[in-house]
Amino acid sequence: MKALVLESKNHIQLRDIEIEEELGPNDVRVAVRTVGICGSDIHFYKHGAIGPFKLTEPMVLGHEASGQVVAVGEKVTHLKPGDRVCMEPGIPPEGSRALRAGIYNLDPHCTFWATPPTHGALRYELNHPAAFTYKLPDNVSFEEGALVEPLSVGMHAVTKAKIVPGDVAVVIGAGPIGIVTALCALAGGCSQIIISDVQQPKLDRAATLGPITPVNTSKENLKKKVDEVTSGWGADIVFECSGSAEESARAFDYLRPNGVLVHVGIPMKPVTHEVIDAMVKEARIEHVFRYAHVWPRVLSLMETGRLNATSLITDRFDFDHAVDAFDFASEMPSTSVKVQINLAS
Repeated sequence: MKALVLESKNHIQLRDIEIEEELGPNDVRVAVRTVGICGSDIHFYKHGAIGPFKLTEPMVLGHEASGQVVAVGEKVTHLKPGDRVCMEPGIPPEGSRALRAGIYNLDPHCTFWATPPTHGALRYELNHPAAFTYKLPDNVSFEEGALVEPLSVGMHAVTKAKIVPGDVAVVIGAGPIGIVTALCALAGGCSQIIISDVQQPKLDRAATLGPITPVNTSKENLKKKVDEVTSGWGADIVFECSGSAEESARAFDYLRPNGVLVHVGIPMKPVTHEVIDAMVKEARIEHVFRYAHVWPRVLSLMETGRLNATSLITDRFDFDHAVDAFDFASEMPSTSVKVQINLAS
């Protein structure tokens, strides 16, 4: 079938590809409807690798996906043809130790769409385990369904932070992951968010989404703003979502004593910080790698209107223009947040 294939670094094309997939008894066959473009997709496109994951052969891109069930395996009972669904892209080995421990996202043998050598979702149909396929609420569209994946990153970060109702959080970075983390933190009980970036249009958009105070760090001092909001005490939580080594190194400056720093963004170079800065505050440090056991939470919050990220979808392309979509996302203007590709026939 036709798919968007990353052939090699800086070379993608729409072409027919043969993928051997058999519908197992616990699988569903899904007609893909909407796929979002993630920063990791762009990184593979431009660099051919992310950390230890290196492209060695052609790979179908895309892992933020929704679709419609067209067939089910003989043992599947909770889904049926016609159901509108979204699909969790990381699949651990059945019965693995990490799965039993509830940390299947950390299983070294977990396969993940569009991470070499596993093909992604930018194709018309695919098979997927029913256990990692979730029915969309009636009031959640295919486009919103494709946002469940990035929202789950934010929800996992919020879960790791162990928010206490009324907490004040700082989110460093107002890109897609920073904004969804801010939304999830508000849904999880934070009273207000201070979000920082250097791109004013992204900050302006974030400020429309709730009690979110934007800080443009090219013009303003973030620590001064945090001190102003918290009467000098510091934020209860800092979510580092920029992936900037320099911002990560400064994160403890914004934190209250005994607060928590959550690393969400993936830095592309080593991060250095003074350990004593964390010690004197007895800061807790958490790290996020994808997510585990949070998709149902995200869908429940979306269904009830507590979590609405639709306004983050700023740019839409049809499947025939998927290459153009990736080129646009590679040089995305500051007014854009999330690019999605529509595969509906």
